[in-house]
This record gives sequence, structure tokens and C-alpha cells, in this order.
Amino acid sequence: MTYLPAEWHQQAFVQLTWPHKDTDWAPVLADAIDCFCEIARQLSTCGQVLIVTQDTEQAQQDLRRHNICLCNIHFVSCPTNDTWARDHAFITCIDEQRHAVVLNDFQFNGWGLKFSAYHDNQINQAILPDIADLYKAYDVSVEYNNHLDFVFEGGSIESDGQGTLMVTSSCLLAPNRNNTLSKTDIEQYLKETFHAQRVLWIEHSWLAGDDTDGHIDTVARFCSPTSIAYVKCENPDDEHYEELQAMEQELQALRTADGQPYQLFPLPLPDPCYDADGKRLPATHANFLIANDAVLVPTYQQPEKDTRALTQLEQAFPYHRIIDIDCSVLILQHGSLHCSTMQYPKI
Repeated sequence: MTYLPAEWHQQAFVQLTWPHKDTDWAPVLADAIDCFCEIARQLSTCGQVLIVTQDTEQAQQDLRRHNICLCNIHFVSCPTNDTWARDHAFITCIDEQRHAVVLNDFQFNGWGLKFSAYHDNQINQAILPDIADLYKAYDVSVEYNNHLDFVFEGGSIESDGQGTLMVTSSCLLAPNRNNTLSKTDIEQYLKETFHAQRVLWIEHSWLAGDDTDGHIDTVARFCSPTSIAYVKCENPDDEHYEELQAMEQELQALRTADGQPYQLFPLPLPDPCYDADGKRLPATHANFLIANDAVLVPTYQQPEKDTRALTQLEQAFPYHRIIDIDCSVLILQHGSLHCSTMQYPKI
């Protein structure tokens, strides 16, 4: 039976899509590259890394300049619009019986036609042979599944690996994605595609400055089949307070597949961060990445909030290394650490 594994499933490699001067990173490119290099450094201690880049030589120079060993890093060249691998990369299922992975290629349209995505929507087909080669090392066969008639992004889905998916209504029902489909249609599609038994819909999810219409990976994350980390707003004067309080109540009411309440780990909403024009940015500690024996956690130069979030995630992941990475630059383009990565599972 094919299924979508949880993120804590053992991983073969993690994909990054590298920043370059023709992306929106241009005004802060050096800082963005510093951040991506640190992510690559930490990922290379957890397993293999696949870097998709317009210029392999430049990406290698960036990494060497940061004294990063390239021994666990693989490169593939193709044109790219942006760097959010979570949303344009394959979403990979496992078929253990056939010892195969199924690479699901969905339509990526720049989060509901907000941004140009012509190149990013073609990355998967361009790098398919390279991914198949990487999987050969694990004696795993690779199958390609074309879902280009369905608009879908990796940041919009969470899986517990046991048949439960978690999504947000604000994203999956947003305009310019799958307008002809009802909520019931989309739920049935997800169940069939990922062989899931149930879908948990979160009706309240919003962060100021978020371009994704409320991806689940910015607000609530499975930490195990029985636990969820989520963003909690404690300041009644904050614009997020009512919405995130409502989300917390939703999460408290959710039940596991066997009818038990989830163990909840609240992560403090970071203090407001703004861009040069005074617009609030979507800073969130929930945008962490589980990478084999480690959890990479975005921080925002806010010692008190960062420390509290790291402490909560230490409790949620007692058998993982918790690694903090300053992602203050990433939120300038309205994403963070998890948004910039995509894991590919082992079997």
C-alpha cells in the first residue's frame, strides 16, 4: 500500500533550491546565501543534500566560502524562479511492498497566481533523472506520478504517516488553485492520492505577510502520531490573537485516530518583524524541518521567544538534536526554513 510518510520517517536526502541574482533575493542575496549555506551545512550532517541551482559552480563556491564540505552534497542545474523547494518539489510517497517511491508532481502556480512560477513548475521533470540516480544507492525503484491537473504545494499538507492528513481550509479552498472542486472533492482527492483514511481541516490559520493563504506548515505541525506543535499568540493586542486562539481551540478538540486528544506543544508567536516598508512578516517557529536525527528550527534574533520555542521542541522531540538557525532573512521573502526544504524518504 502506498502512503505519505511522516516527516520523521528516515530520509534519503533533502532538496534545497539555491538563491541567485535573478530571484527576489537580489537586494539581500549575500545574507540569503549565508542562511542557505548554514541550512546546507546542518543538513549535510544529517544525511545527503540535493541542491537545485541555475549555476552549479557558483553554488559550490558559495558553500566552499563557508567552509562546507561538499562530500554529502549533490548538484543539479536547471532554471529556477525562486527558492521555495517545499512548494515546487515532489511530494514523495512510499510503497514498501514494491520497495519503491512514488514521486508526485503537482501543478505549482505561484501560490494561486501571485508570483511567476514558470521555471519552478518545471523543475521536477528536469531533475527526475538525478533523483532516480540518488535512489539507486538505496536500491529503490522510482515511479513518477503526474498530477499537473491539480494545484498543490508541499507546505499545505501534514501527514502522521499512519493515514491522517492535516490541512487548512484557507489554503486548499483559496481562489486560483482548484476553483472547480468543492471541499468534499478535494478531501476525496487527497485520500485517494495519499491513501489516507482521514483529513483534519483547520479552519483558522493566518499569519500577517503570508503569501500562501495559510499553509499548515506555518502554524501547526505533527511531531508524532499523537502530538502537534502549534503557534500560540499570548498578546490580546496582537492582530493574530483571535484567529490563533480559535485555532488553538480547534486543535484542542481534535482527536487521534483512536479517539484520544493530541498532546499539544505551544510555540510562542515571535514579536512583530517588519520589512523596510513597514509590512509585517510571517515569522513562525512552526516552520521547522525534521531531518533524520535532528530538528532544524528557525529563529529570529529574539532570545526569549526563540529559547521558549526551542525548549518546547526539545520536549516534543526528545530523541532528536534541536538545531537553531537564524532565518531572519528568509522571512523578508515571506517564508522560512521548512519552506526552503523538501525531504525524500528512505524505505
